[in-house]
Amino acid sequence: MRSTPPNRRPAHSGWRRLSTAAVATAALLLTGFGAAAQADAAPTATPSKATWTATPCSTPRHQGELACDSFRVTGGLTAYQKQQAKRTGLTPKAADASTPSGYGPSDLQSAYGLTSAAASNGSGETIAIVDAYDDPNAEADLAKYRSYYGLSACTTANGCFKKVSQTGSTTSLPSADSGWAEEISLDLDMASAVCPNCNILLVEATSATMANLGTAVNRAVTLGAKYVSNSYGGSESSSDSSYDSAYFNHPGVAITVSAGDSGYGAEYPAASKYVTSVGGTALSTSSSSRGWTETVWKTSSSEGTGSGCSSYDAKPSWQTDTGCTRRTISDVAAVADPATGVSVYDSYGITAGWYTFGGTSASAPIIAGVYALAGTPSSSSYPASFPYAKAGTSALNDVTSGNNGSCSTAYLCTARSGYDGPTGWGTPEGVSAFTG
Repeated sequence: MRSTPPNRRPAHSGWRRLSTAAVATAALLLTGFGAAAQADAAPTATPSKATWTATPCSTPRHQGELACDSFRVTGGLTAYQKQQAKRTGLTPKAADASTPSGYGPSDLQSAYGLTSAAASNGSGETIAIVDAYDDPNAEADLAKYRSYYGLSACTTANGCFKKVSQTGSTTSLPSADSGWAEEISLDLDMASAVCPNCNILLVEATSATMANLGTAVNRAVTLGAKYVSNSYGGSESSSDSSYDSAYFNHPGVAITVSAGDSGYGAEYPAASKYVTSVGGTALSTSSSSRGWTETVWKTSSSEGTGSGCSSYDAKPSWQTDTGCTRRTISDVAAVADPATGVSVYDSYGITAGWYTFGGTSASAPIIAGVYALAGTPSSSSYPASFPYAKAGTSALNDVTSGNNGSCSTAYLCTARSGYDGPTGWGTPEGVSAFTG
């Protein structure tokens, strides 16, 4: 079994340095705006920019396990918060995670042209979230998120939510893990944000090995999910072709996988020829007709969206770029930059409340939700091919600026007009690029 790739650890093992003001409030998350910001005593000095740390599951719990692809903001102002402060005139305060501080459902639906589709589509569709270990508070935390944003209840009682182990059991679940619980909250909330009418199936693998996570993918498909989101990865290996056959070759099922958070470089299962590999962007409001703008997410040379050439997986027939003789990562993208992060509610292992998250762990379930809004794929199709049929059209927002590192073939690490490695063919503009 593969271990986590060497280039992932520098990006994930250390904490970002906080300013002096932030250190004094390190236990507090800077979140939200509202009446409390005006009513409290002297304003708290605010760091000049957001700071964040990789979630604990980005460091494998045991040898041979894969890592999640997520970051949690720990202080400072995110780009979203700065925009909110400018728009409202309110002074942000170092708060107690009582108020959302990142993009919510209406923001994401607006950014990706999904407002009308999210309101009317998705009923009867099931998005499966595959993660490792158990989040005991998953259903309760999801209820907090959906209630705050005015989304309909999604519970076990009403049949919308279901949590199972990789064996399909609803009672014999894996051991709990606070790091993976953060990842689970992020994934569940993003699926809800994009497809509020969808049912959600959470499949928890016994551990984060490829064998167990792959078994959980198969379980999700067996239980009827046509959209399966995976927010984890590790180094490639010569076993990948066998993993492809055993776990990811599911015609008629849209399987999304995060492209990685360590900048330029390929990881698996994003490199599988059967999945939609999802890169990451920085998303900001703008004065354009779209109202939003995106660039490649890159924080540093070792932190940003993944991309590159697979060393083992064959190139799928629908992918025709010439820079990689084998599979190229990515296919499409969505927001992942923690500085322009998304709001998540989580209560297991950290102070219960609202947090801002980033990483391609956010973009993978977002794209799974877009596939679900687009409708059930035909039984013989490979949905990873769908965006290629709409390449270069208004169905996708072409991301043309930014890079995720250095490489010998420029488009594999640098955005350009048309296809590029970090963002594939771009981000969704409605659902038509995600239909067969």
